Amino acid sequence: MTSNKIQLAVVDMAGTTVADDGLVVAAFETAASIAGVPEEGAERERARQYVLDTMGQSKITVFRALFGTEELAQQANAAFENAYSGLIDEGHARAIDGAAEAITRLRDGGVRVALTTGFSGVTQGKLLAALGWQSLADLVLAPGDGVRGRPFPDLILTALMRLQIDGVRNVASLGDTSNDVDSALRAGCSIAAGTLTGAHTEEQLRAAAATHVVGTVADFADLILLDR
Repeated sequence: MTSNKIQLAVVDMAGTTVADDGLVVAAFETAASIAGVPEEGAERERARQYVLDTMGQSKITVFRALFGTEELAQQANAAFENAYSGLIDEGHARAIDGAAEAITRLRDGGVRVALTTGFSGVTQGKLLAALGWQSLADLVLAPGDGVRGRPFPDLILTALMRLQIDGVRNVASLGDTSNDVDSALRAGCSIAAGTLTGAHTEEQLRAAAATHVVGTVADFADLILLDR
């Protein structure tokens, strides 16, 4: 029988370790226009609010729900990814203060770290390159073939298997949205934490049943390393 000592931290990117600074909404505006949503008015506002409410989910899943047809969803998703990549190329990618140091502290303390995202693997790669984080974590994961995005538990469970962690109770997760928390709870993580640096408020994170709410990823590292 294994202990519940944390062996793996699964950590979200945008809003958790990477400052969003409105980039997701900006990229969405481009995607919405491509999908034919009017530039102003109630329909645009409803779509924008839906994107905010579903932060953390795989973007193609969000666009399928918003736009109804697979063709429109794929067009919107491609436009979103291109727009977000363009913002990265323009130098808008910025790490949350202390994020890289927190991840390094976790790894130095014997905890494996997986960085996850709701973006495509290509966009995730560009973001990592822009930050110089290609070797920061033990593993990076994005939704793809056979791996569903949040709120499904696939990203966490895939990280557990690839890094050969003893069990789900040895995993801690951190994200800035209720979908991150939901995914961690579905996976069975012993710590399903929310952080206040991103999209959702403390009230939203607690309503999603977060086991912990921390100020930053640095506080999350402290929480895990305290018991080691």
